[in-house]
Amino acid sequence: MKKRWKLLTLLASSLIALTGCAGFGGIDLDSVGEEDTVSYFKVALNQTESHPSFIALEAFAEELYEKTDGRYVVEVFPNEQLGSQQEVLQMVKSGAIEMAIVSGTQLENVNVDFRVLNMPTTFSSIAHQIDVLQQPEIVGDLFASLEESENITVLGGYTQGERHIYSTFGPVTTPDDLNGKKIRVQESDMHIRMIELMGGSATPLSYGEVYSALQAGVLDGAENNIVSYLTARHFEVAPYLSYTTHLVGLDYMIMRHDLLQAMPEADRELLYEAWYDSMDHHTELWLEETEAAKAETEAGGATYHEVDNEAFNEALQPIVDQYVVTDYQKSLFEAIRSADTGEGSTN
Repeated sequence: MKKRWKLLTLLASSLIALTGCAGFGGIDLDSVGEEDTVSYFKVALNQTESHPSFIALEAFAEELYEKTDGRYVVEVFPNEQLGSQQEVLQMVKSGAIEMAIVSGTQLENVNVDFRVLNMPTTFSSIAHQIDVLQQPEIVGDLFASLEESENITVLGGYTQGERHIYSTFGPVTTPDDLNGKKIRVQESDMHIRMIELMGGSATPLSYGEVYSALQAGVLDGAENNIVSYLTARHFEVAPYLSYTTHLVGLDYMIMRHDLLQAMPEADRELLYEAWYDSMDHHTELWLEETEAAKAETEAGGATYHEVDNEAFNEALQPIVDQYVVTDYQKSLFEAIRSADTGEGSTN
């Protein structure tokens, strides 16, 4: 059930002393008096304070505080201060913390149905993805599927961006261009199959080794979003990025189900309003950062290329047949695809 503190200021000061750099979304804790009864939520995040996820969570904290007249204070703990994603998922489940941002893989390990949202071809763009995440008639049952067994409600998610192929040898406009090429992939059966269907030779490798492997010719290419293309400096050794948009990644916001249920209905509605605003804010930040990353990589010699998206989607169709197998998964996938407004890629 909800935990309440009368002396929030004293508690928050103690936690700041322990963690050093948690964020309260710009909230002036000195304005919270000892006579006030408030609910205090900790949010675990694995990203840094400069990442769009942290900035959007800070805005979420401020908006929820304002909408509820100070009844709820959210503190964001970045940089894995509270533990790895696997650890914080268990902490939300047990009630040790209230909320966390976790990757799609973490939820797949608990309920395989989440794979539908983390699969190639499910979303055509970031706009399509965020629109679906805010439609309870499509994702409501999935987001509630862990409530009884795990004490976890999924509120929604933040995009990880559109992922594309980049290479050392030239543009990749059709799957034929990847024939025999060694493409770095995450250590996931589905992602390995994804690269194979796209025509490449899937090469699982740790993220930190990719730059030197591209430089040495051990790899011919890799796949990721444009922001990571910049931050990992991969554009320096693989200067050809092709807009395959084969996957739109996703992180989820999870919350203790018992805590959410204990909130008055009006406050739950305000929390969801603030969270949906946060999703939109994060998307704006992500798109801005993507454009800035594209400009910087182009200045550094990278080139960007359109592709035959129909050819790649056709090549990837077997992955849908392989991983979307139950009636529920099929209906979920079809509902998501039907919700595509055709706005296209947000590159």
